[in-house]
Amino acid sequence: MKRIVFKGKFLNVTQIKKKLPNGNVMDLEVVEHPGAVLIIPMVSKNKMILLRQFRPVIDSYLYELPAGILEKGETVRKCAKRELLEETGYFAKKITRLGKIYTVPGYSTEEIVIMKAENLIKKTKDLHQHEIIRTLLLDKKEIKKLFKTKRIVDAKTICALAMCGWI
Repeated sequence: MKRIVFKGKFLNVTQIKKKLPNGNVMDLEVVEHPGAVLIIPMVSKNKMILLRQFRPVIDSYLYELPAGILEKGETVRKCAKRELLEETGYFAKKITRLGKIYTVPGYSTEEIVIMKAENLIKKTKDLHQHEIIRTLLLDKKEIKKLFKTKRIVDAKTICALAMCGWI
C-alpha cells in the first residue's frame, strides 16, 4: 500500500507499509528523491574547487563540492558535466565515478553518485537565479584545515573528500 502525502517539484512524500525480511510489517514515511550527483573538480593533482554556497533552508553559507539533482531521463555523467559547468564555470574532459552514498536512508531514497572531474577547461559559469555561490581554488592543506576547524559540515562533501583521500 502506498499513499502520496505530498507531491512537489522534484520530491514526493509517501506513506507505505513495508514487509521486512523478518516478516514484520512497518509503516514508513518516505521522501522519494530522483537522485543526485556530486562532483570533485580537480584543477591539478594538488588543487580542487570548493564552493561557498548560501543555503536558504538553513539560512547559512556552507563549504561544498558542486552537486545537483538528476533531471528526468538524464544520465549521471551528463548531470555531472552540466552541474560542474553551471556552478564552477569549468568543463571536464575526464569524469570518473568513485562511488555512491545514501544521505538519509532512514526516510529518503536519495542516492548521490560521487564523480571525480579532471582535465578541466575554464568556460563561463551559468548559475541559476537562486544560487549564491563563490568558487574557491584550494589545496589539500587548506581543505583539511577547513574540515578540522569544523567549517566543512556538509555531509555529502565530507563523504566525497574522504572517498578521494583529502580528509
